Amino acid sequence: MIANQLFKPKSILVIGGSNDIHKPGGKILKNLIDGKFAGKLFVSNPKEEQVQGIQSFKDLNDLPHVDLAIIAIAAKYTLAAIKLLTEKKETKAFIILSAGYSEESEAGAELEIQIVDQINKYNGALIGPNCTGILTPNHHSIFTEPTPKLDPKGCDFISGSGATAAFIMDAGIAKGLSFSSIFSVGNSAQLGVEDLLEHLDVAFDTENSSKVKLLYIETINKPQKLLKHAKSLIHKGCKIAAIKAGSSEAGSRAASSHTGALASPDEAVNALFQKAGIVRCYGREDLIAVASVFMHPPLKGRNLAIITHAGGPAVMLTDALSKGGLEIPPLTGEKAEVLKAKLFSGSSIANPIDFLATGTAEQLGTIIDAINNDFDEIDGMIVIFGTPGLSPIYNVYELLDKKIRTSKKPIFPVLPSTFTAAKEITFFLEKGHINFPDEVNLGNALAQVYNTPLPETEDQNFPEIDFGYIQAIIDSNENGYLPPSAVRSLLDGAGIRRAGESTCGTSEVAVQQAERLGFPVVMKVVGPVHKSDVGGVVLNVKDAKTVENEFNRMIEIPDTVAVLIQPMLSGTELFVGAKYEDKFGHMILCGLGGIFIEVLKDVSYGLAPISYSEAQKMIKNLKSYPIIQGIRGKAGIDEDKFADIIWRLSALLQAAPEIKELDLNPLLGTSKSIIAVDARIRIEKDN
Repeated sequence: MIANQLFKPKSILVIGGSNDIHKPGGKILKNLIDGKFAGKLFVSNPKEEQVQGIQSFKDLNDLPHVDLAIIAIAAKYTLAAIKLLTEKKETKAFIILSAGYSEESEAGAELEIQIVDQINKYNGALIGPNCTGILTPNHHSIFTEPTPKLDPKGCDFISGSGATAAFIMDAGIAKGLSFSSIFSVGNSAQLGVEDLLEHLDVAFDTENSSKVKLLYIETINKPQKLLKHAKSLIHKGCKIAAIKAGSSEAGSRAASSHTGALASPDEAVNALFQKAGIVRCYGREDLIAVASVFMHPPLKGRNLAIITHAGGPAVMLTDALSKGGLEIPPLTGEKAEVLKAKLFSGSSIANPIDFLATGTAEQLGTIIDAINNDFDEIDGMIVIFGTPGLSPIYNVYELLDKKIRTSKKPIFPVLPSTFTAAKEITFFLEKGHINFPDEVNLGNALAQVYNTPLPETEDQNFPEIDFGYIQAIIDSNENGYLPPSAVRSLLDGAGIRRAGESTCGTSEVAVQQAERLGFPVVMKVVGPVHKSDVGGVVLNVKDAKTVENEFNRMIEIPDTVAVLIQPMLSGTELFVGAKYEDKFGHMILCGLGGIFIEVLKDVSYGLAPISYSEAQKMIKNLKSYPIIQGIRGKAGIDEDKFADIIWRLSALLQAAPEIKELDLNPLLGTSKSIIAVDARIRIEKDN
């Protein structure tokens, strides 16, 4: 639990407060004064008697007790000040603006650790160091601009970068986006984005708290905490959007399995956000657009009407919406003709509804009313209205204001003339609205929000498997890739159906086992990781002589220790895999198998534990899902059994967290069964 003195201090001290408001210590003090902080305000500056009209304490020992200290002095002086404040002044909360810590040097990192240890010793809270501060209704402890007028219905914004937070606020405010609170965590030495999200969750008040949360994250240090509190907030009625920066890797890490090669740390972020219900964004304008969509009533379906007096933007918007899976259905029938008759000749009501450059405010109102009352299949409207500057358009935006307030369906305004109609747009924004200047950004944002599912509830059922039996298999094997016998035992323990097989060390045993399993058979080398690459897989072996010959050839392949014999099966090749990602836990992947996984790279990701319904969603999210359903007369695959395997694999990973990589590739699927044909499992046990 974060010390309450950080959010509701009765007294604040600014160490390094200055009369120069162009310095952080001066600007933050001015913002505290201008923000009318209701408590006691103190300043410490050894060179000044008064700072901005407030008495300056040259010696911290002379101070009374203080709840929150804001530090704007050189890093080397901070630890001594914090020791004095925690030990003698009962100070529980700190905001360190100064740089020169872990972001700069090893010595700075060590100083940062000492500061955190000192604050933790007294159950205190720390924001920073190397941050711009926080902005809440209780105190404006931030030194950057803009310093927006806070709105309880605006966005709560937590950022790992102070500058990025300022840039996002700057651009968002210009579009009408409002904010409820701002937190810049800097180095996150003690409190990070995840901890502040936890606070917003614990302190959430259905009536008074903001229901929109925005995050800018550079490093996810506590993914499980982020997952827990994001899900909790969303179940309470909130919406969350986040940028996770640093998604690319400078070079790829060596990986020995298909899963290892496909499952990057950034895919773990995607899986985490999807499980939590967080809309992932990739840039400032992206985040602003999604946040602005959040500020409107939610779409209840995917069908939109585009109302425009300019053709080009409507075409680009239609493209963006269609690519995102939203629909712009044509408007037809008697009611469509009635609407068309009320517009100027040449207008189109096909959807997009183009009422021409000469269209009037009255006609715009007529169209909006018709969409609301006569076309039940439409779930929301987008109105595009700019100007070439020939005449003022206040009347259009005044009508739009009234319609947005009374419409049964959400209306998203695209007002692109931000320079030519700057006064009119300001007039519109001052009425409490948000503008989307770019129609494509809006289209993409609507699609992102629509396609991000709500998180599942916690009451999920998982298959019953024998944890003790599975752990005994793990305990009896060494680190690395498990031998085929152990792999078979683990799959059996998880209830995952596998092909009959036999591991053979001599050609004589190979012939015997092939005859037992029944021809034709498949032969595979045991030892090499990528069997096909070394000629270690032979299909459709139909007689004993070929088994003998192939065994003698294959056993000579480098690293081969035995040959695996399996019956020749048929079906669509599928793939399920898992990989452990540090801090996040196990990622589970599924898709088409065999060579398709390498060529198409069409894979769905989920973060364990995976429920049965989550497994079903993973399958449906595949681009190749039509193949799984059955296409062009070819029978599909039993989706329920495919989902069951993913579900059981998740349970296996819970029983054996030592599994670091796992491939079931291929699984052979038909409309009646799915059988694991080949599997690899690598474990790492703690020493």
